[in-house]
Amino acid sequence: FVELLQSDLDQSAGINFPTAIAAPSNTGIPSGFDLNGDGQKMGAADALGYGRFPGQYALAVLSVFESGSQRAFKDLKWSAVPWAVKPMNPDGTPYFPDDVWAALPLSSKTHLDVAIHLPDGRILHLLSSHPTPPVFDGPENRNGLRNAAEVRFWIDYIDGADWILDDDGTSGGLPPEASFVILGDLNADPLKGDGDRTTVARLLAHPRVRDPRPASPGAAELGRPHDTADWPEMNGPGNLRVDYVLPSSNLTLAGSGVFWPTTDDPIHRLVEIKGRDLASSDHRLVWVDIKLEPQ
Repeated sequence: FVELLQSDLDQSAGINFPTAIAAPSNTGIPSGFDLNGDGQKMGAADALGYGRFPGQYALAVLSVFESGSQRAFKDLKWSAVPWAVKPMNPDGTPYFPDDVWAALPLSSKTHLDVAIHLPDGRILHLLSSHPTPPVFDGPENRNGLRNAAEVRFWIDYIDGADWILDDDGTSGGLPPEASFVILGDLNADPLKGDGDRTTVARLLAHPRVRDPRPASPGAAELGRPHDTADWPEMNGPGNLRVDYVLPSSNLTLAGSGVFWPTTDDPIHRLVEIKGRDLASSDHRLVWVDIKLEPQ
């Protein structure tokens, strides 16, 4: 699929992305367990990451610059996280039996660090992930806890935590001088929604992170200019800020925004939602421009 996207962008928009990376994902990979308690072991919710087929909801990285080293954290176990919180039943017993808990990965898709070689010779680390939505579970809050853990992973990673182990067996996080951008649909809003607002707020306030707070006129029309997604269904969460492009604080910002036109704009048709018929997606495109200062 990523090769088709690469080709389509080249042919239709004249944008060439020589670097295209589609990382292996936990979505749709059978766990062998009944994770949602419905008596079945082969449903989408029983996969290592929710998905009806391998790779559903996964992520890709496209770049006009060449890539270097890559680190993936698809196989890192949730139980290996030193501060992990187990989902618990209301009666105080663990929701997941010990063998299931030991087998579950932290990442519902993957956490990916791609080193991009910039024109001036510097390295920019693209830190990409797509945490599970913190809903569609029960009182044990298994998805909410996993979402919070997936978001918090990046806090430890940019702090250089030594407990982190990638899929090639290398430990540790980023060095303190590294430049990076955290990218992805984190499925967490710091002010609203069902997720752990504290964890994503900690990430946004981290001293190594610069939050551009991109805005759009379309979201402003709904009263929350920095939101990036809209679920207008009955009893749904409405519009939320869940999609992020967060440069490191040692980078210089030149601009940012969210593609979300107002309803009276002719190009609003590109994001219009009629019932559940989406023109494109219920998420909006987030962009950030970074200026490379002379070294």
